[in-house]
Amino acid sequence: MDLTVPQGDADLHVGPGLVAAAALIAGFAGWGLLAVLERAAARGARIWTVVAVAFLALSLLGPLGAAGAAAVVSLLCMHLAVGAVVITGMARR
Repeated sequence: MDLTVPQGDADLHVGPGLVAAAALIAGFAGWGLLAVLERAAARGARIWTVVAVAFLALSLLGPLGAAGAAAVVSLLCMHLAVGAVVITGMARR
């Protein structure tokens, strides 16, 4: 399946490397925010969960511009999968 998202004048081809890099960046950013919130707020984990779900919801807007319905569905599923793993994994921490 060709996962292509228009980016201005060019097209962004989403491959395994880009997916892995985005997942790692999101995971590490979430981990860092959770560490800060746990130190700064009494209910840091709850605040983090709300923020993480909000960012996941916002990230679902990106794939909507993909070329083709199959690409949109695939990219949405990848966003949801990464979000579910990061949010549930960090919540258990």
